[in-house]
Amino acid sequence: MSLLTHGDRKYQSSTLIGNVAEWDALRVEQRRIGPGAQNCVGRECTELAYILSGQARVRRKGDGQTQEGIARPGTSWLVPVGTHETVLELDGSVECLLVFLPAKLLEDSALADYGIDPAGTQLAYAGGFVDPALVRIGTALHGLLGGGNAPIDRIYADGLRTTLAAHLMRNYTVGRWRAPSRASSLDPKKLQRVLDFIEVRLGEDIALDDLAGEACLSAFHFSRLFHEATGMPPHRYVIERRIKAAQKMLLSGRSTIAGIALDAGFGSQANFCRTFRKLTGMTPSQFREQSFA
Repeated sequence: MSLLTHGDRKYQSSTLIGNVAEWDALRVEQRRIGPGAQNCVGRECTELAYILSGQARVRRKGDGQTQEGIARPGTSWLVPVGTHETVLELDGSVECLLVFLPAKLLEDSALADYGIDPAGTQLAYAGGFVDPALVRIGTALHGLLGGGNAPIDRIYADGLRTTLAAHLMRNYTVGRWRAPSRASSLDPKKLQRVLDFIEVRLGEDIALDDLAGEACLSAFHFSRLFHEATGMPPHRYVIERRIKAAQKMLLSGRSTIAGIALDAGFGSQANFCRTFRKLTGMTPSQFREQSFA
């Protein structure tokens, strides 16, 4: 039995991108959410939103707790099952990965095997935080989209779900999570200028000094603040954006693999194929074949 999820009902100003990945206890969607007030529904499952691109100021209220922050690449937003969310407003557009999990992240019997009291696993209404571990898990979950339904895919998905559930219970329960400090952060306007610069120059060489210059910072300070803001180093962010751009080109079906490698900023087809497989778990040819199957 599939999860009872609420992506279409809650994010009415959104567009579903590509296929979803869905099993009994896990559903993964990629959505582009537009600005404005969203429809606050859905208390049947736990929702984790991981921002892939774009930027928006977010104001939300759940169980009487008001939160304001900036949704930008690398940030995550958690809505535990049962949360009475009454306000969710964005002033811009973002592309995000929505991960839906069941009411019980892990069965009570599994928790008992490790001596964990289920009463202590209640998750917090947490938002706007950057967690490098969640970035890695989110990247792996993103790779599930467009995948198959073979038994090995189910095993892989179950493993990721268990890893995610354990990480959330370890770090984001009511007693553990604390709102992130806003001290010493990268100014949102400077960050957006850097992100726009990257998008325009994806097919060119992008040096760290060029990015730091856009933010009017030294390379050292820029690297640290960019990592804090996005959850990944500048070089890794550029690589992931190039791979996402390449995926869109592959779906268009109008270019050769070699042509896409150059247009996406990779020095050679071999380097492109190697990086693409490392981040997505499949070769560019396999990705294109599965998308048009």
